[in-house]
Amino acid sequence: MKRVTLCATLVALTLAGCATAPAGTDGDLVDDWAPLAAATGFTPEAGTCHPTVTEVGYRSAYAPTPCDRPHVVETLHVGTLTGADATDSRPPEAGSAARQTAYATCEREVNQALGADWRSGRIGLSVIFPSRAGWEGGFRWFRCDVSEEQSLDDPSAVSRTASLVDALKKGDSPLRHTCFEPVLDDDHVAEMTPVACTEKHHAEFVGAWTAPDTDYADFQRNEDRTSKGCLKLIAEYVGVPRSDVEYRTGYIYYEPLEEQWLTGARGVWCFLWVDDRNLTRSMKDAGKAGLPR
Repeated sequence: MKRVTLCATLVALTLAGCATAPAGTDGDLVDDWAPLAAATGFTPEAGTCHPTVTEVGYRSAYAPTPCDRPHVVETLHVGTLTGADATDSRPPEAGSAARQTAYATCEREVNQALGADWRSGRIGLSVIFPSRAGWEGGFRWFRCDVSEEQSLDDPSAVSRTASLVDALKKGDSPLRHTCFEPVLDDDHVAEMTPVACTEKHHAEFVGAWTAPDTDYADFQRNEDRTSKGCLKLIAEYVGVPRSDVEYRTGYIYYEPLEEQWLTGARGVWCFLWVDDRNLTRSMKDAGKAGLPR
Protein backbone atom coordinates (compact mmCIF):
# COMPACT_ATOMS: atom_id res chain seq x y z
CA MET A 1 0.00 0.00 0.00
CA LYS A 2 2.82 2.43 0.75
CA ARG A 3 4.35 1.99 -2.69
CA VAL A 4 1.01 2.51 -4.40
CA THR A 5 0.42 5.68 -2.40
CA LEU A 6 3.91 6.99 -3.18
CA CYS A 7 3.44 6.33 -6.89
CA ALA A 8 0.28 8.41 -6.77
CA THR A 9 2.19 11.22 -5.08
CA LEU A 10 4.91 11.12 -7.71
CA VAL A 11 2.32 11.43 -10.45
CA ALA A 12 0.76 14.43 -8.72
CA LEU A 13 4.13 16.13 -8.33
CA THR A 14 4.98 15.57 -11.99
CA LEU A 15 1.64 16.91 -13.14
CA ALA A 16 2.18 19.99 -10.97
CA GLY A 17 5.50 20.65 -12.74
CA CYS A 18 7.73 20.02 -9.74
CA ALA A 19 10.74 18.95 -11.79
CA THR A 20 13.51 20.73 -9.91
CA ALA A 21 15.20 18.54 -7.31
CA PRO A 22 16.01 20.00 -3.90
CA ALA A 23 19.68 20.71 -3.19
CA GLY A 24 21.67 17.63 -2.21
CA THR A 25 19.36 15.18 -4.01
CA ASP A 26 19.45 13.53 -7.42
CA GLY A 27 15.79 13.91 -8.18
CA ASP A 28 15.06 10.17 -7.91
CA LEU A 29 13.11 9.53 -4.73
CA VAL A 30 13.21 5.70 -4.86
CA ASP A 31 16.68 4.65 -6.04
CA ASP A 32 18.19 4.89 -2.55
CA TRP A 33 15.63 2.63 -0.86
CA ALA A 34 16.84 -0.69 0.50
CA PRO A 35 15.30 -3.55 -1.52
CA LEU A 36 12.51 -5.52 0.11
CA ALA A 37 13.67 -8.75 1.74
CA ALA A 38 12.90 -11.92 -0.19
CA ALA A 39 9.92 -13.86 1.11
CA THR A 40 10.90 -16.78 3.30
CA GLY A 41 8.89 -19.96 3.83
CA PHE A 42 8.01 -21.59 7.13
CA THR A 43 9.97 -24.73 8.09
CA PRO A 44 9.39 -26.59 11.38
CA GLU A 45 12.35 -27.47 13.57
CA ALA A 46 13.67 -30.86 14.63
CA GLY A 47 14.21 -31.46 18.32
CA THR A 48 10.92 -29.83 19.24
CA CYS A 49 7.91 -31.23 21.08
CA HIS A 50 4.21 -30.57 20.62
CA PRO A 51 1.16 -30.67 22.91
CA THR A 52 -1.19 -32.25 20.38
CA VAL A 53 -1.14 -34.88 17.63
CA THR A 54 -1.54 -33.54 14.11
CA GLU A 55 -2.00 -35.09 10.67
CA VAL A 56 -1.28 -31.96 8.61
CA GLY A 57 1.44 -29.40 9.23
CA TYR A 58 -0.64 -26.23 9.31
CA ARG A 59 1.49 -23.15 9.97
CA SER A 60 -1.26 -21.64 12.13
CA ALA A 61 -1.30 -24.69 14.41
CA TYR A 62 2.47 -24.88 14.88
CA ALA A 63 3.08 -24.30 18.61
CA PRO A 64 6.15 -26.24 19.79
CA THR A 65 6.80 -26.61 23.50
CA PRO A 66 9.97 -27.50 25.43
CA CYS A 67 10.36 -31.26 25.72
CA ASP A 68 10.65 -31.05 29.52
CA ARG A 69 7.05 -29.82 29.63
CA PRO A 70 3.96 -32.01 29.03
CA HIS A 71 3.68 -33.02 25.37
CA VAL A 72 2.56 -36.00 23.29
CA VAL A 73 4.59 -35.65 20.08
CA GLU A 74 8.26 -35.03 19.32
CA THR A 75 9.76 -34.09 15.96
CA LEU A 76 13.04 -35.98 15.63
CA HIS A 77 13.87 -34.99 12.07
CA VAL A 78 12.79 -32.52 9.40
CA GLY A 79 13.60 -33.38 5.80
CA THR A 80 13.03 -31.80 2.40
CA LEU A 81 11.61 -33.37 -0.74
CA THR A 82 13.58 -32.56 -3.87
CA GLY A 83 13.66 -33.43 -7.56
CA ALA A 84 10.73 -35.37 -8.95
CA ASP A 85 9.33 -35.87 -5.44
CA ALA A 86 8.77 -32.11 -5.13
CA THR A 87 7.05 -31.42 -8.45
CA ASP A 88 3.45 -32.45 -7.71
CA SER A 89 0.84 -29.72 -7.40
CA ARG A 90 -0.27 -30.96 -3.99
CA PRO A 91 1.30 -32.66 -0.95
CA PRO A 92 2.28 -36.31 -1.58
CA GLU A 93 -0.69 -38.63 -1.65
CA ALA A 94 -0.89 -42.13 -0.17
CA GLY A 95 0.96 -44.60 -2.35
CA SER A 96 3.06 -41.95 -4.12
CA ALA A 97 6.80 -42.30 -4.56
CA ALA A 98 7.31 -38.98 -2.74
CA ARG A 99 5.46 -40.16 0.35
CA GLN A 100 7.44 -43.39 0.43
CA THR A 101 10.69 -41.46 0.04
CA ALA A 102 9.79 -39.32 3.05
CA TYR A 103 8.74 -42.36 5.08
CA ALA A 104 11.99 -44.22 4.37
CA THR A 105 13.98 -41.16 5.42
CA CYS A 106 11.97 -40.81 8.61
CA GLU A 107 12.46 -44.46 9.54
CA ARG A 108 16.21 -44.17 9.11
CA GLU A 109 16.54 -40.92 11.04
CA VAL A 110 14.10 -41.91 13.79
CA ASN A 111 15.78 -45.29 14.37
CA GLN A 112 19.12 -43.55 14.72
CA ALA A 113 17.71 -41.01 17.18
CA LEU A 114 15.88 -43.62 19.27
CA GLY A 115 18.85 -45.99 19.38
CA ALA A 116 16.96 -48.95 17.87
CA ASP A 117 14.21 -49.82 15.41
CA TRP A 118 11.13 -47.83 16.49
CA ARG A 119 9.01 -50.96 16.17
CA SER A 120 10.93 -52.60 19.00
CA GLY A 121 9.13 -50.43 21.52
CA ARG A 122 5.92 -48.59 22.33
CA ILE A 123 6.63 -45.92 19.75
CA GLY A 124 4.44 -44.51 17.01
CA LEU A 125 5.84 -42.89 13.88
CA SER A 126 4.06 -40.28 11.75
CA VAL A 127 5.22 -38.36 8.68
CA ILE A 128 3.71 -34.88 8.51
CA PHE A 129 3.56 -32.77 5.33
CA PRO A 130 2.63 -29.10 4.84
CA SER A 131 -0.98 -28.14 4.25
CA ARG A 132 -2.27 -27.82 0.69
CA ALA A 133 -1.88 -24.04 0.89
CA GLY A 134 1.62 -24.36 2.30
CA TRP A 135 2.64 -26.76 -0.45
CA GLU A 136 1.27 -24.44 -3.11
CA GLY A 137 3.25 -21.66 -1.43
CA GLY A 138 6.48 -23.60 -2.00
CA PHE A 139 6.94 -25.58 1.23
CA ARG A 140 8.55 -28.97 0.57
CA TRP A 141 9.47 -30.10 4.10
CA PHE A 142 8.26 -33.16 5.97
CA ARG A 143 8.31 -33.81 9.70
CA CYS A 144 9.27 -37.13 11.31
CA ASP A 145 7.15 -37.24 14.47
CA VAL A 146 7.21 -39.88 17.18
CA SER A 147 5.14 -40.49 20.27
CA GLU A 148 5.05 -42.94 23.15
CA GLU A 149 2.07 -45.28 22.79
CA GLN A 150 -0.06 -46.79 25.53
CA SER A 151 0.55 -50.37 24.42
CA LEU A 152 1.01 -52.66 21.44
CA ASP A 153 -2.77 -52.75 20.98
CA ASP A 154 -3.52 -49.16 21.99
CA PRO A 155 -1.71 -46.53 19.90
CA SER A 156 -3.00 -43.63 21.98
CA ALA A 157 -0.23 -41.11 22.63
CA VAL A 158 1.10 -40.85 26.18
CA SER A 159 1.86 -37.46 27.71
CA ARG A 160 5.58 -37.10 28.45
CA THR A 161 7.97 -34.60 30.02
CA ALA A 162 11.19 -35.93 28.47
CA SER A 163 12.64 -36.43 25.01
CA LEU A 164 12.52 -39.81 23.28
CA VAL A 165 16.09 -39.46 21.98
CA ASP A 166 17.97 -42.70 22.91
CA ALA A 167 14.75 -44.04 24.48
CA LEU A 168 15.30 -47.51 22.97
CA LYS A 169 19.09 -47.55 23.14
CA LYS A 170 19.25 -49.67 26.28
CA GLY A 171 17.89 -53.21 26.32
CA ASP A 172 16.15 -52.64 29.65
CA SER A 173 14.24 -49.57 28.46
CA PRO A 174 10.67 -49.64 29.84
CA LEU A 175 9.47 -48.76 26.34
CA ARG A 176 10.88 -51.90 24.73
CA HIS A 177 8.62 -54.80 23.76
CA THR A 178 9.60 -57.94 25.64
CA CYS A 179 7.28 -60.75 26.78
CA PHE A 180 3.52 -61.04 26.38
CA GLU A 181 0.56 -63.15 27.37
CA PRO A 182 -1.73 -63.44 24.34
CA VAL A 183 -5.48 -63.28 24.82
CA LEU A 184 -6.95 -65.63 22.23
CA ASP A 185 -10.38 -65.57 20.63
CA ASP A 186 -10.64 -68.93 18.85
CA ASP A 187 -7.62 -68.87 16.52
CA HIS A 188 -7.22 -65.09 16.60
CA VAL A 189 -5.16 -62.95 18.94
CA ALA A 190 -7.53 -60.46 20.57
CA GLU A 191 -4.88 -58.78 22.70
CA MET A 192 -1.22 -59.02 23.68
CA THR A 193 -0.83 -58.27 27.38
CA PRO A 194 2.74 -57.24 28.29
CA VAL A 195 4.28 -59.11 31.22
CA ALA A 196 7.72 -59.43 32.77
CA CYS A 197 9.69 -62.26 31.19
CA THR A 198 10.13 -63.81 34.65
CA GLU A 199 6.37 -64.22 34.92
CA LYS A 200 4.42 -66.96 33.17
CA HIS A 201 3.91 -66.09 29.53
CA HIS A 202 3.58 -67.66 26.09
CA ALA A 203 4.95 -65.08 23.66
CA GLU A 204 7.96 -62.82 23.19
CA PHE A 205 8.80 -60.09 20.71
CA VAL A 206 11.79 -61.05 18.56
CA GLY A 207 12.05 -58.21 16.04
CA ALA A 208 10.56 -56.55 12.98
CA TRP A 209 10.68 -58.19 9.57
CA THR A 210 10.64 -55.91 6.52
CA ALA A 211 8.25 -57.11 3.84
CA PRO A 212 9.12 -56.64 0.15
CA ASP A 213 7.83 -53.58 -1.67
CA THR A 214 4.76 -55.07 -3.33
CA ASP A 215 1.14 -54.01 -3.42
CA TYR A 216 -0.85 -54.59 -0.24
CA ALA A 217 -3.07 -57.31 -1.70
CA ASP A 218 0.00 -59.35 -2.67
CA PHE A 219 1.45 -58.87 0.81
CA GLN A 220 -1.70 -60.20 2.47
CA ARG A 221 -2.04 -63.12 0.08
CA ASN A 222 1.51 -64.30 0.66
CA GLU A 223 1.24 -65.30 4.31
CA ASP A 224 3.84 -68.02 3.76
CA ARG A 225 6.44 -65.35 2.95
CA THR A 226 5.59 -63.46 6.15
CA SER A 227 5.77 -66.71 8.11
CA LYS A 228 9.25 -67.44 6.80
CA GLY A 229 10.36 -63.90 7.60
CA CYS A 230 9.23 -64.15 11.22
CA LEU A 231 10.59 -67.68 11.70
CA LYS A 232 13.97 -66.50 10.48
CA LEU A 233 13.95 -63.76 13.11
CA ILE A 234 12.90 -66.24 15.79
CA ALA A 235 15.75 -68.58 14.87
CA GLU A 236 18.28 -65.74 15.07
CA TYR A 237 16.83 -64.46 18.33
CA VAL A 238 16.78 -67.83 20.10
CA GLY A 239 19.95 -69.17 18.52
CA VAL A 240 18.66 -72.30 16.78
CA PRO A 241 18.93 -73.43 13.15
CA ARG A 242 16.34 -71.94 10.83
CA SER A 243 15.47 -75.44 9.60
CA ASP A 244 14.69 -76.48 13.17
CA VAL A 245 12.76 -73.56 14.60
CA GLU A 246 9.34 -74.15 13.07
CA TYR A 247 9.15 -77.52 14.83
CA ARG A 248 9.91 -75.91 18.19
CA THR A 249 7.77 -72.78 18.25
CA GLY A 250 4.84 -71.06 16.69
CA TYR A 251 4.65 -67.39 15.83
CA ILE A 252 2.38 -64.36 16.04
CA TYR A 253 2.75 -61.31 13.86
CA TYR A 254 1.24 -57.85 13.64
CA GLU A 255 1.06 -56.39 10.15
CA PRO A 256 0.63 -52.78 8.98
CA LEU A 257 -2.83 -51.64 7.94
CA GLU A 258 -3.38 -50.82 4.27
CA GLU A 259 -3.37 -47.08 4.96
CA GLN A 260 0.00 -47.48 6.70
CA TRP A 261 1.31 -49.63 3.85
CA LEU A 262 0.47 -46.88 1.37
CA THR A 263 2.61 -44.41 3.32
CA GLY A 264 5.61 -46.73 2.94
CA ALA A 265 5.35 -48.88 6.08
CA ARG A 266 6.69 -52.39 5.40
CA GLY A 267 7.57 -53.58 8.91
CA VAL A 268 5.94 -56.64 10.50
CA TRP A 269 6.12 -57.18 14.26
CA CYS A 270 7.18 -60.80 14.94
CA PHE A 271 6.68 -62.79 18.16
CA LEU A 272 7.63 -66.35 19.06
CA TRP A 273 4.75 -68.27 20.62
CA VAL A 274 4.48 -71.54 22.52
CA ASP A 275 1.14 -72.96 23.62
CA ASP A 276 2.07 -76.20 25.38
CA ARG A 277 3.93 -74.81 28.37
CA ASN A 278 4.60 -71.64 30.34
CA LEU A 279 7.77 -69.69 29.79
CA THR A 280 9.36 -67.91 32.74
CA ARG A 281 12.43 -66.42 31.08
CA SER A 282 13.38 -64.65 27.90
CA MET A 283 14.17 -66.91 24.98
CA LYS A 284 16.95 -64.58 23.81
CA ASP A 285 19.97 -66.83 23.03
CA ALA A 286 18.23 -69.73 24.82
CA GLY A 287 19.31 -72.23 22.16
CA LYS A 288 17.75 -75.61 21.55
CA ALA A 289 17.44 -76.32 25.25
CA GLY A 290 15.23 -73.29 25.73
CA LEU A 291 12.47 -74.17 23.29
CA PRO A 292 10.13 -77.16 23.45
CA ARG A 293 10.85 -80.12 21.24
